[in-house]
Amino acid sequence: MKIEANIVDVDKKEIYPASVEVRAGIITSIERLEKRVNNYIIPGFIDAHVHIESSMLSPVEFSKQAMRHGTVAVISDPHEIANVCGIEGVDYMIENSQNTPMKIYFGAPSCVPATPFETSGNILDAQAVEKLMAKCDILYLSEVMNFPAVVSGEEEIMKKIESAKKRNKVIDGHAPGLKGEDLRKYVEAGISTDHECFTIEEGREKIALGMKVLIREGSAAKNFNSLYKLIDEFPDMVMLCSDDKHPEDLMESHINKVAARAVKLGCNIFNVIKASSINAIKHYNIGVGYLKENHKADFAIVDNLNEFNLQELYIDGNKIYDTAGGLDVEYFTIHTKIINNFNAERISISDIAVEKTDKKYINCIDVIEGELITRTKKIEISESIEKTIQEHNLNKIIVLNRYSKAKPAVGYIHGFAIKNSAIGSTIAHDCHNLICIGDGDENIVKAANSLIDMRGGISFTNTDKLKVLSLEIGGIMTNKPVDVVAAEYKAIESFAKSNGCLLNAPFMTMAFMALLVIPELKISDKGLFDITSKDLFVPLFQD
Repeated sequence: MKIEANIVDVDKKEIYPASVEVRAGIITSIERLEKRVNNYIIPGFIDAHVHIESSMLSPVEFSKQAMRHGTVAVISDPHEIANVCGIEGVDYMIENSQNTPMKIYFGAPSCVPATPFETSGNILDAQAVEKLMAKCDILYLSEVMNFPAVVSGEEEIMKKIESAKKRNKVIDGHAPGLKGEDLRKYVEAGISTDHECFTIEEGREKIALGMKVLIREGSAAKNFNSLYKLIDEFPDMVMLCSDDKHPEDLMESHINKVAARAVKLGCNIFNVIKASSINAIKHYNIGVGYLKENHKADFAIVDNLNEFNLQELYIDGNKIYDTAGGLDVEYFTIHTKIINNFNAERISISDIAVEKTDKKYINCIDVIEGELITRTKKIEISESIEKTIQEHNLNKIIVLNRYSKAKPAVGYIHGFAIKNSAIGSTIAHDCHNLICIGDGDENIVKAANSLIDMRGGISFTNTDKLKVLSLEIGGIMTNKPVDVVAAEYKAIESFAKSNGCLLNAPFMTMAFMALLVIPELKISDKGLFDITSKDLFVPLFQD
């Protein structure tokens, strides 16, 4: 097979007409052409850090949509399903991914659970991580979120890091806001990447210490505008990732549009290609080719180098997609296995009622649009809790242990502004307990019980409506195709927005309100929590 197109040669920093010959899935020759050609051949896009589970799709269904955007590979951290189902969940992801031609590379989750201050469905201790790291289809140690434990040298996390180091496997990081001496200790432990930078100064400091910075542009956390200049400043030290991508956003774009934005903002095209593909191949040492002779034929043909509109996609020399015929179903097999871990019991209004207090202040979670970080909002109680909630436009938030019978943890949150309704989900990073936010205890209980009845999913409710999306795989994924999931999800999300919610991605944002390793105030099934505070757990009311 020969393909004629303008080749983007990153090593030579040239773009020129060429004939690319492919035999048995390998590029055997690249020859310059004297004639003019109209389209372009580029290395396929790679998402350098993603939790496939956050798309609510199985790996196969995720890949079908990602490939339509020119993605040939992803570096996937399966810690979402591992928090629910443990090693069985990791094995499920690997097994499912074998039914798609897209190259999906998995890591061993390092922090399941991320902290001991919440209830997870499983625990992956150092012995379990050692077992996973010994597998040939586990590529790396997934993001080490418990950075305080690394900085202090706690034995359990250091054993997990050592299990990767002794096998020369990459160790991914997760250290939002970490700097100075603590950052130096974190890097010296062997951690090589970070996708949590939200200022360019933070990115530069981490790169100076030898870390690779993954610029994240997901459905909830969007750091591209703050960090894109790093692409030209440090072209060999930057990768692009989505981290968490909801189905309706995945239908619109993937890494392709992040690359297009970088070009539009003036980034060098060769550096953009490095960041969106080649740097990930080299850093993770994965079996993906990047337009060189004797490399695997994994590439995209696009109409231009500004928007990267996909015309054809090849993986291992096979044409997986073209605009005329779409995806070639010959390369997919059906995989409908279901696993789950759900034991919560229905709740009542009395379970989430808040007793009167003589304290002066409410400690409230303050949401920041487009960020995973939150602030602690200390609100003075006026005549009553009810009046204070109305005056400050607060909602109640609950988290319920879904793995065993327990009473919900209750708090208040600012920034959602939901009116006369409630939203709920069993996607709540990272332990995926049941989480609900709403106005009115009846609505909250109704939303929560709908999730309990179907053993996982997302829901919206008010006095008139109950809309749900069932997620049968671990309560966080489904075998449904992306267009069906996106349509159902978008409909439920639109109900939330039409009932006052001010956020661009309310369900994604809600899911991160239980992620305790991200500052400041969050909530687990055990109560309000602030990783930056001395006592860690925070009272709902205080003087």
